[in-house]
Amino acid sequence: MFRDIADDLDNYSLTPDTFLDVPFVPTDESAVEAMLSLAKVGPNDVLYDLGSGDGRILITAARDRDTRGIGIEVDPQRIADAMDEASWAGVECLVDFVEEDIFTADIREATVVTMYLLETVNLQLRPKLLDQLRPGTRVVSHAFDMADWVADDRLRVAGSNIYLWIIPAQIEGEWQWDMTDGTTYRLALKQRFQEITGKAFLGDQERRLERTRLRGNRLEVAIRAEGAESPDFFLLEFEENMLIAVDLCAPF
Repeated sequence: MFRDIADDLDNYSLTPDTFLDVPFVPTDESAVEAMLSLAKVGPNDVLYDLGSGDGRILITAARDRDTRGIGIEVDPQRIADAMDEASWAGVECLVDFVEEDIFTADIREATVVTMYLLETVNLQLRPKLLDQLRPGTRVVSHAFDMADWVADDRLRVAGSNIYLWIIPAQIEGEWQWDMTDGTTYRLALKQRFQEITGKAFLGDQERRLERTRLRGNRLEVAIRAEGAESPDFFLLEFEENMLIAVDLCAPF
């Protein structure tokens, strides 16, 4: 579908005021499909591609998954190429390409963000991703990770790694809830990205916090009472810095 624009680079020069943080290298189409599949991109998503190049990630998502998308790209020639490709594919009503710096663009609307940048650029973007994106938003990077922010999932396609992160809710602090039998649980949590540690209490007695798993705004915890053969498993749901629901859940 996509002409190999990389072959045209010898005949193309940037305008003097255009600065590229990352050289343009088209994403292999098998990697594009892997990125979209790993993030479970669908028709209800809003996909932002940071450094969208020839637009192939957004165009593929629009064509195959009916997904609305926004491409952020600093190079006006790439934007023109992407718009031509979108028109040729018949998805120009679903995608748009914006000439803007990826570091200043507003990406709050995104439910999925895709990137094929460099690790240094990923790390520069990391604070913005964590600050602007809502908990549960999926971030997918082709080839480059984000150092000590460990990916929630990854796979290997065509010789490259594809990384997935799920933006975590900020839940560090103390949380308490009452069960229907009148018992009170309390958690004192510390957080680094999606990694959660801390202490658990049943009433005034400390209990062992055996496992935690944070995915977006949903935290699963395993709390074992002294002498118990197995822990109790809870699912906690957070919204806007509030604990809004607690349920028993299956072991994880």
